[in-house]
Amino acid sequence: VQLVESGGDLVQAGGSLTLSCAASGRISDIRALGWYRQAPGKQRELVAHISIGGLVNYADFVKDRFTISRDNAKNLVFLQMNSLKPEDTAVYYCNAEVVVTTIESVKTYIYWGQGTQVTVSS
Repeated sequence: VQLVESGGDLVQAGGSLTLSCAASGRISDIRALGWYRQAPGKQRELVAHISIGGLVNYADFVKDRFTISRDNAKNLVFLQMNSLKPEDTAVYYCNAEVVVTTIESVKTYIYWGQGTQVTVSS
């Protein structure tokens, strides 16, 4: 599975951005897609996650501001970000959870995109 993010930009506090992630490869094995972020000097953290069935969950710090969605027909996942704050500044990564089932085993693989920079100025 290959993931390519886009949409990162420099935006003023209070502004909005929409990130996109295009998935390719073994699409049928993807069970969930998510967005993570990593700020300088900090660990990578979950932002939002959406399962193949459409169940979503968000980190507390983005609830009511960010919305994750997916277009299964086009193999895209989006992150709509509103009311951006300077503390949202980070590299945002797309993440895919892939489950491969064979007669012998069930294995889970995690894939990452290259990241897209979001910078929020005060």
